[in-house]
Formats: sequence, C-alpha cells, structure tokens
Amino acid sequence: MRKKVSIVGAGNVGATAAHWIASKELADVVLIDVVDGIPQGKALDLLEAMPIEKRDVHVLGSNDYAASANSDIVVITAGIPRKPGMSRDDLLHTNFKIMSDVVSKVVAQSPECILIIVSNPLDAMAQAAFRQAGFNRERVIGMAGVLDSARFRTFIAEELNVSVENVNAFVLGGHGDTMVPLARYSTVAGIPITELIAPDRLELLIQRTRDGGAEIVKYLKTGSAYYAPSAATVEMVEAILKDKKKILPCAAYLQGEYGIEGYYIGVPCKLGAAGLEKIIEIKLTPEEDAALKKSAAAVKELCAVIGV
Repeated sequence: MRKKVSIVGAGNVGATAAHWIASKELADVVLIDVVDGIPQGKALDLLEAMPIEKRDVHVLGSNDYAASANSDIVVITAGIPRKPGMSRDDLLHTNFKIMSDVVSKVVAQSPECILIIVSNPLDAMAQAAFRQAGFNRERVIGMAGVLDSARFRTFIAEELNVSVENVNAFVLGGHGDTMVPLARYSTVAGIPITELIAPDRLELLIQRTRDGGAEIVKYLKTGSAYYAPSAATVEMVEAILKDKKKILPCAAYLQGEYGIEGYYIGVPCKLGAAGLEKIIEIKLTPEEDAALKKSAAAVKELCAVIGV
C-alpha cells in the first residue's frame, strides 16, 4: 500500500505541494477544496503528468472529505491569502472559522493522521487545529521555520556567493514579525556566519528574512508566496513518511521547553514516523531568549483573541 497524503486547499500552496509530493513519488495525493472543479481539474492535470515523470502516484481531486479517508498525513493550507497591506493577524478570525471546520471534517475521516498546518497566522492556526483535533501534540505540527530558514539561507548564500548546499540556518519563534533568526547557530560549511558577514550586513539579512513573505506579496500584488512554502511543507512530509528523524524548525506545542508552556512556537524538532518525535532544546543567550519569549507573547495574544 502506498502512503496517502491529503491536502486541504487547492490554491497555489496546496496544488504546488501536491506537485512536489507527486514528483518525488512520496505518496498518493488527494486535493480537497470547497470550490467545485478546481481540485478535480488540478489533480487530473497533475495525474496526466505522471507518465512523463515516470512516477506511479495517484492524484485525485474532490470537494468531498470522504476522498481523504485514512490519510497518513493531512496538510491544511485552506484559508484566505494575505493581500497587500494586510498583516498575517488580519487573517485571524476568518481563517480560524475555516480551520475549525476543516479539522473536524479531516479528523472524522482520518482519526490516525498527522496534521501539518500551513494556514496563516500559522502559530495560532496550529493551536486552533490542536484544540479542535484532540490529538496529542506529536500529531499536530506547524510549517513555518523550514520556510523562514530557507529564506535566510537563500540570502546568506547570495551575500557570500556560495552554494546553498553549504548553508545551514535556524529561525525560531512565531511565523511573523517577531521571528528569531539565530545567526549564532547559522553556518556556511560549518563556519558560523557571524565570522563571515559584518554585523550591519547580517542585520539587513535578518530583517529581510522577517519580511520575506511581505516582500513577495508586494511584487505579486494579488497573491502570496507558494513555491517555497509548499517545498518547505513537503520537506516535513518526506521526513515523516520516510521516518528520517530529521531535525527541522517547526511550530510545536511547548510544554515547558524554552520556559514556554501551552503554546505553539517555532523550535528545532525531530520529525519521524510518529510525527514530532523530539523537541531539541538549544542554549540561548539572554537576548535570544528574550526575543523568543517576545515572539511567544505575540502568539499568546492571537490565541487569546480566538479563545484557543
């Protein structure tokens, strides 16, 4: 039996995630969306690409959650996207209603699945999904840090004119203006970037990472990023399906780790077949710790607004 991944939301992020999953031959894919015809059309188009790609993967689109039954992983991208001038927080109320509805339908069909949350505002939506699903924290994980770290790695590689394969970076905290790119733990071929990039240039790269999503929204005008967010999501999917035990920065429900209790926040996570298998606690400087706590406070504020 091939693994099964369902993606709720057949917009750009969801459909592109389906594309990455199918092209890597990771699992059969089901695309679910409320708009009639969109998931069906995109799924059929992708299915017809499989003979060319030489991939034995089945792709199905549906408006009915029954098609998602018995999924190993369900990725939730559903929600309205950000528009120019709109903060992630503006999305809060609308996307909370959507998330609550989606999770209840998903869980009814796939009670053993692992949920990967992609909808914004990310940390609050992960918290909402966790509450709604009633799963343990190992099975509800938010995608943010993989994307934010990829953006940071891109800018570091460009700055130093080196291969992206040489660059490792860590971004912790909430997905938004309070994220915490950790320069001290970011390296090029094992060399800390603090030894390679002047502090003023490094600060510019950190700020550009924080503004990464907004920069793309500004260019696109009528949409938001989807290639990198979907690729980041699929890195998590692959780590779980292949039981890689891969350490990735993800939004996880903290139970005292980093001195934070009862909220989703971006931290280093080991992902494997059980989902979140371990939260890695790294030593932070007082400044980094304060920045992470500030980020957690921003998440707590959002969660209070929607009562999760």
